[in-house]
Amino acid sequence: MTSSTDIPSAESVTVTNTLTVDLSDGRSLSVPLARFPRLAHATATERKSWRLIGRGRGIHWEKLDEDISIDRLLAGKASGESQTSIKKWLTTRQRTRTGRASSRASIRSR
Repeated sequence: MTSSTDIPSAESVTVTNTLTVDLSDGRSLSVPLARFPRLAHATATERKSWRLIGRGRGIHWEKLDEDISIDRLLAGKASGESQTSIKKWLTTRQRTRTGRASSRASIRSR
């Protein structure tokens, strides 16, 4: 039986076209962003804005409302988010971005 103390903690995170996590036991995990749709749809700036949570047992992206646990990564599991949820998030995200662009345009035209 594996306890939570047997799971290594994350020490650093890099997000490019993959999510790479360096672990406290010396291993590095790299997974394609396609496994985590919110990261796949994020900007480079949003991907860089992460923090470790739970003493390195997870990674959190505030602006993306995304949490990824190290045990999930070690188990090879993709995001557990439903297709319905990700579609709703993408729609809200698109509306927010469009709204910002419209607000900026109306301010500039004054």
